[in-house]
Amino acid sequence: MKNLLILGAGQYGMVAKEIAESMHRFDHIDFLDDSNPIAVGKLGDSGKLSKEYDSAVVAIGNSDLRLKLINELCDQGYSIPSLIHEKAYVSPSAKIGMGSFIEPMAVIHTEVVVETGCIISAGVILNHNSTIHKGCHINCGSVVKARAEIEANTRTGYNEICDTKQGHSILVAV
Repeated sequence: MKNLLILGAGQYGMVAKEIAESMHRFDHIDFLDDSNPIAVGKLGDSGKLSKEYDSAVVAIGNSDLRLKLINELCDQGYSIPSLIHEKAYVSPSAKIGMGSFIEPMAVIHTEVVVETGCIISAGVILNHNSTIHKGCHINCGSVVKARAEIEANTRTGYNEICDTKQGHSILVAV
């Protein structure tokens, strides 16, 4: 069985579904959402569905809620895959954490670490040896400099350059 449950049927859910479809790895994909009629149930129904779905991801913009739900899904026995679009480049030496999404045209370079529950949007470049800590959303067109370390739950704007100074993430608009 390769059935995927996506928690959240909004904009991030639709992105997650398209990425998952590009991977050609799942036989069936459904949503849980508290207000979207296309969902097969509410967010709180995940525990009841673990026999029908072996994998689940969280596609919700709020990083604290995203990470909390990922932990709950782990406790319920789900496999939490990382979703990597077929048109993204991910170096063989990069490490992508569970529940992270890599959108099309993103470049994840040598020795990059993307921790749990991150969203790496279209056109992002994560240069070599950078670390993206859990719950981050690196938005479209942003560049993370080599060896930079981005603090947990950071959300960049579009087209930002991200670096580290004195142990803290800095964002420089271009």
